[in-house]
Amino acid sequence: MPVIHEFDPPERFVAGTVGEPGGRTFFLQARSGPRMVSVALEKQQVAVLAERIDELLDEVMASAGNDTMIPAVAPVGLDDSDPLEQPIDEQFRAGTMTLSWDPGLARVVIEVFPLTDPTEEEEEEAEPDEVFLVRLEAGSARAFVKRASLVIDAGRPDCPFCGNPIDPDGHLCVRANGFRRRDPA
Repeated sequence: MPVIHEFDPPERFVAGTVGEPGGRTFFLQARSGPRMVSVALEKQQVAVLAERIDELLDEVMASAGNDTMIPAVAPVGLDDSDPLEQPIDEQFRAGTMTLSWDPGLARVVIEVFPLTDPTEEEEEEAEPDEVFLVRLEAGSARAFVKRASLVIDAGRPDCPFCGNPIDPDGHLCVRANGFRRRDPA
């Protein structure tokens, strides 16, 4: 039986980072009262999760027979620009994530499972040791998407020529035959 870190709904559920652009560690963090769980993940996982939540809410909003009020954008009162809460104690590193809509509760359901060793997966589909389970109301889910997008965009700027991130001291641009390009800012 796995340990389930359940938040239904959390008082706070956000994506955030620790570190400087180019060396940031991304986290999902949920809190209810004094209980807090932080799960590390990759930048791309945050981006895909936010994108899929937005798509899921759009689908639910457009579906016939849906009587749940789904906001088209994040409600103003739910904006959260505060940093991640300290101390950050990484529960596990995220591997697989699932996303669904619970029509009975009218909530987005996010399940995050720990990253597993590929050799263990080949042996048998074993039950995970832990699960990070969050159920969000639609407005809170839209607010999560808005914040996640801001967190992702706060990284290093992309090179306008090759699309790779530009470090503060520049980068070797493949489109400029190896000449070092600098951040235009």
